Amino acid sequence: MKRISRISLTSRPALLGVVVMLALTSASVASADDGPGPFGVTAAAGATRHSARVGALFGADRAGRLTGGHFCTASVVHSPRGNLLVTAAHCVDDTDDDLVFVPGYRDGKAPYGVWSVSKRLLSDAWAKDQDEDSDVAFAFVDERDGRRIEDVVGANRFAAGTATGATAVTVLGYPDSRESPIICTNKPKPHSSTQQRIYCPGFTGGTSGSPWINGDGQVVGVLGGHEQGGSTDDVSYSVVLGGEAAGLYKEAVSGR
Repeated sequence: MKRISRISLTSRPALLGVVVMLALTSASVASADDGPGPFGVTAAAGATRHSARVGALFGADRAGRLTGGHFCTASVVHSPRGNLLVTAAHCVDDTDDDLVFVPGYRDGKAPYGVWSVSKRLLSDAWAKDQDEDSDVAFAFVDERDGRRIEDVVGANRFAAGTATGATAVTVLGYPDSRESPIICTNKPKPHSSTQQRIYCPGFTGGTSGSPWINGDGQVVGVLGGHEQGGSTDDVSYSVVLGGEAAGLYKEAVSGR
């Protein structure tokens, strides 16, 4: 399980001592395609226009004191209203808690602002039974100073129906033990007909909801699913984004 408690902020032991967190430049990190590069290597993520679309989730009570308060990851995906995030359902299923999203979060700072989450959209299968094959959710954020979040940081495209392993993907997320994101590129593999997995070391508690982004800027996975993202730090999971995920996205962008 790669979400952490928003109350205790405790997590499974971070095995980052086993993983060499290389301070790689963006040029030396494998791109999300079949080109050359070190697949399966986890590094500190640089602050770029692409990484700005990914951020950390906090309880709203932490909006004024962000350091050490993030518990999951989310990312901006394109929608007509420009206000849509995708994350894991198990990150946002407690509707009694008010949440905020901080894109590009780094070292206690919010370079693009703190955005209030106004609504969450989960599938019936998750809401009723917490079906691990339905561990995907969308969240809507309010405008800030009259601007939409997509206008501020841009957005990736949500793409259901992409074959697992057809190309490499880049995973970017926020471990609970760090105040800046990590990044890893590798080729996902099928775990089952409904789940996919990827080898990327160091993705500890807090990385649930991290987007899996291919070379076309499409989100083709969301860290979660099997064991709510995995029981070890080196192998992570995602639901295979199929018809249910496509229907949920359609509902999200339709505004229903």
